[in-house]
Amino acid sequence: MIDASQLRKGIAIELEGKIYQIAEYTHIKMGRGSAQVKLRLRDVRGGGVIERAFQATERFTPAFLEHRPVQFLYRDGDLYHMMDTESFDQFELSAEQIGDGIKYMKEGLQLEVLMHSGNVVSVELPISIELEVVETEPGFKGNTATGGSKSATLETGATVQVPLFISVGDVLRIDTRTDTYIEKAS
Repeated sequence: MIDASQLRKGIAIELEGKIYQIAEYTHIKMGRGSAQVKLRLRDVRGGGVIERAFQATERFTPAFLEHRPVQFLYRDGDLYHMMDTESFDQFELSAEQIGDGIKYMKEGLQLEVLMHSGNVVSVELPISIELEVVETEPGFKGNTATGGSKSATLETGATVQVPLFISVGDVLRIDTRTDTYIEKAS
């Protein structure tokens, strides 16, 4: 058990049968009342975010999450085959276990899995990934007052908004957290 004063951003705790990672931590001291801790918690499995306030004297059960580097090998139906890059063990993950990251799964992709008690609870993609544009409509210069954007389909099937100068065959750097175009890769 750990005290509320020992909590920090990034620490994982077990709460109500779920595993949460602390996204924000705020210590609040009221005038006459007791101190409180306000937490913004991200559900490691589901990805949802909740906010909760606790008394500063409350104790929490830490959840020990193991970060394992893996490589995506190939897809077989709804199963995604991975290889642990340290032990070279191969295992399968379902589409539900990967979550929204499916749209960026490209063979050879290096990523991390979070494990708790030997079970995969979450998959963490790299912050940015380079993917090739396979379909986009042509952009015509001068048809907008501002920069403008258009939709582009990437090699994994993901669709993002890109500037008008992007064309089929270009390799782009995409932010996987926000699903946005960062820059044209060289």
